[in-house]
Amino acid sequence: MNWLDYIIIITYLGGFLGLGYFFKDNKSSKDYFLGGREVSWFPLSLSVMATQLSAISFISAPAFVGLRPGGGMSWLTFEFAVPLAMILVVVVIVPPLYKSGVVSIYEYLEKRFDASSRLLISFVFQISRSFGTGVMVYAVALILQSVLNIQFWQTIIIIGAITLIYSFQGGMRAVVYGDMIQMIILFVGILVSLGFGLYAIGGWHQFITHMDMSRLTAVNFSKMGFHDDGFGFWPMLIGGLFLYTSYYGTDQTQMQRMLSAKDTGTIRKLLTVNGLFRFPITFIYSFMGLVLGTLYFMDPSYQAALHQIFLAHTSLKSSTDLLVPVFIIKYLPNGIIGILLVAIMSAAMSSLSSTINSLSAVTVEDFIKRFKTMDDRQYVRVSRFVSLFWGIVCILFAFVAGGIADTVIEAINKIGSVFYGPVLAAFLLAILSKRAHAFGVNVGIITGVLVNVILWLFVPELFWFWWNAIGTIVTVVVALSLSTLIRKDYHKELLHIDKFQWKTRENMILAVYFVVIVLFSVSLPYIF
Repeated sequence: MNWLDYIIIITYLGGFLGLGYFFKDNKSSKDYFLGGREVSWFPLSLSVMATQLSAISFISAPAFVGLRPGGGMSWLTFEFAVPLAMILVVVVIVPPLYKSGVVSIYEYLEKRFDASSRLLISFVFQISRSFGTGVMVYAVALILQSVLNIQFWQTIIIIGAITLIYSFQGGMRAVVYGDMIQMIILFVGILVSLGFGLYAIGGWHQFITHMDMSRLTAVNFSKMGFHDDGFGFWPMLIGGLFLYTSYYGTDQTQMQRMLSAKDTGTIRKLLTVNGLFRFPITFIYSFMGLVLGTLYFMDPSYQAALHQIFLAHTSLKSSTDLLVPVFIIKYLPNGIIGILLVAIMSAAMSSLSSTINSLSAVTVEDFIKRFKTMDDRQYVRVSRFVSLFWGIVCILFAFVAGGIADTVIEAINKIGSVFYGPVLAAFLLAILSKRAHAFGVNVGIITGVLVNVILWLFVPELFWFWWNAIGTIVTVVVALSLSTLIRKDYHKELLHIDKFQWKTRENMILAVYFVVIVLFSVSLPYIF
């Protein structure tokens, strides 16, 4: 790196400080947490995708594809369930939550059940999301430390402080438009890395000649994930359907964006766009992993540089996650290096800002408002300081994270998969079941989480993607059984249930698209 790269990084960080100031005029809760419900579908779509295309995706996914034994394009199977999950979210979950007018989606559970259900799920969300985000910041800081030659704590403070300031000032508008900018920068960074990687190899013909063809196999129908053989078609599809339905439909970080939309039609557009564009973006950065992995095995100096940095930083758990950062430093010209490192920071800041705003929303709505009456001015002031609190918590988690799994991206997904199933079950019961009551649902949630923790600790041969389905099923069975056996005196009616609109043009497109991406992935070995 030279002065040009540092100028690019400093200019970018300064620009985001200005972004928070630009959006600082928030007058109420719906302004600060929902952008006044005036945000259009395009920035919301990019914001939703930006939280998924995280720094870990940009760094770890290409390394998984290019270097990990048994990796390759099987990474694409992560995306198979997304179009189907979008259909379930937009048909079943979005209409009642949007019409209820809530800021924290967990308020819906109180309206349907009681305060205990709301507070339990809210607490689960805050712990799991803040810790998962801390792991992400930890990973990015370690990797940037290794290639920038700066202290680990300095990297965390840079990422955390800038994100804290613009999130503190600007609220949801700053988060959404910041995500939009970061998404564009990151996507450009992927394309630049892909182009320079092909150039370093010697062009397309050299790439095809030297590529490990076995890494093109994306789909395996025989692996069921029961004997330490993950990434099979069925566990990724079934487990992924529960995971993504929960993530997009019952996670405050995602639903808060949807609640910021002008109307449910805007939400349908943004979920359809997300369902259609996630796979091509994932394919591009996975293909980048193939290119960089091929270059790595062709160029001994690339291997030497990667292992030298890995040995110099003993806190790194795996050398494979250095594939992309070392490529940036070794093969790209100055100026482009700065842009690509900005892309990594962008992705980390996008995930962190979304978490901070969402954690602040559920804390203020679910806990503080319960005990303190506030006017709009007080509400915004309290919300800002709660955002500051959660930003500091996530940063502190980043300092103590590590040791959860062999790879950082697996660690983050494992944390989510413990909780996503039980949380999804709670919302499905709230929306669809007249029988379920608060006590049954609460015990079901706790049981579902405990079962997943037991599977994590004592059944390591079961692929963790299954936890999402198992947690949902266990929670539903326990909740309905207890609700039947133990009758409660009170009963609340279902909220805002309309006739489900399955046969829409968007849903038909997403269903067909699911078939297309599976067929395309199966055909990859025959295309090249």
